[in-house]
Amino acid sequence: MDNTHTILYIIFLVFSGTAVLSTLALYTRQSLLVAYILLGALIGPWGLKLVSDAELIKQTGDIGIIFLLFLLGLNLHPQDLLNSLRKMSPIAIISSSIFLAIGFTVGYLFQYSLVECFIIGLTMMFSSTIIGLKLLPTTVLHHQHTGELMVSILLLQDIIAIGVLLILKAFADQTFVIYDFIKVMTGFPLLLLIAFMVERFVIIKLLRRFDKVHEYIFILSIAWCLCISELALWLGLPEEIGAFVAGVTLATHPVANYIADSLRPLRDFFLVMFFFTIGAGFNFEYLDDVFIPAAILAGLMLFLKPYVFSWLLQRSGESKQIGFEVGVRLGQISEFSLLVIFLALQTRLVSEKTSYMILLATILTFVVSSYWVTLKYPTPLAASDKLRRD
Repeated sequence: MDNTHTILYIIFLVFSGTAVLSTLALYTRQSLLVAYILLGALIGPWGLKLVSDAELIKQTGDIGIIFLLFLLGLNLHPQDLLNSLRKMSPIAIISSSIFLAIGFTVGYLFQYSLVECFIIGLTMMFSSTIIGLKLLPTTVLHHQHTGELMVSILLLQDIIAIGVLLILKAFADQTFVIYDFIKVMTGFPLLLLIAFMVERFVIIKLLRRFDKVHEYIFILSIAWCLCISELALWLGLPEEIGAFVAGVTLATHPVANYIADSLRPLRDFFLVMFFFTIGAGFNFEYLDDVFIPAAILAGLMLFLKPYVFSWLLQRSGESKQIGFEVGVRLGQISEFSLLVIFLALQTRLVSEKTSYMILLATILTFVVSSYWVTLKYPTPLAASDKLRRD
């Protein structure tokens, strides 16, 4: 079977299976994200083995994260973004420190090594940007205060996560630690400068000149997103940061709303693949060894995050109700945590058993958090018709 047939076969299985499970999920008022993950576990390499090339799907799913961050940037005016980040910095730093301590403690109680305990703690610091934003109704993300708070916290967590990833990369290649540090410290300002200059003198002029040709706007926006993502990678930064910067540079232009609307179906296609990959990546042979610590970690994050964020946000002047809702929406472990544990496994800082424990904990929080949010709060996938919003 050639590669083209393989890709078509995988897409056929993923979307046919997703259609069936999504139908069942909607009838039973479950989140569609749960259906995507469950399908991966059922037909992936460690389930029925109908799909064995999980790496191919992972690369496809990573594109979904890039488009998600690009759309996020499109909805954030640079000045509003700076104001929100300034206000939320203490909350993001304090909450991340608390969750790191909780993860470290659980790892220590289950007799993981001190290095593994620290890595476990690091993976608990972040919430899922994908689920947090995917379950926000458009009205909240665009117009309401809750969405602004969530976006600010998630962005700051992502910045912290990037720092963690860079440190782990330094462990992988200790010869170039200082060089990598300097490259990143100079790379981000350079990325911003190039992106804003090209947007101002090239992209905006093209958009104004051909704004009535919708097909061209669609192509140009994708090209812009991917070009800045590749530039970020070349500068030593994650591609996701480049996509976000590409979106922010266009946020002040009137065509930003059209671009966001036209790209959502494309984003959703790749995000289905991303969540399928998460389910397909779990090795069930480790289930007995890792279930208890994973369940405890997942339970602690799901239970404590609403109270931690509620307490911190109340101290910054927000209401208890808003703080608790933000905490519930951010109650899961992050896809960045999976990147952290993958790098730690590559550098032999953790064992395979530890990596699957974190993966299982992440899956559990994805499933329970999605279900909790759809039951209680307005989302496009809400369990109640009264709560469902686009």
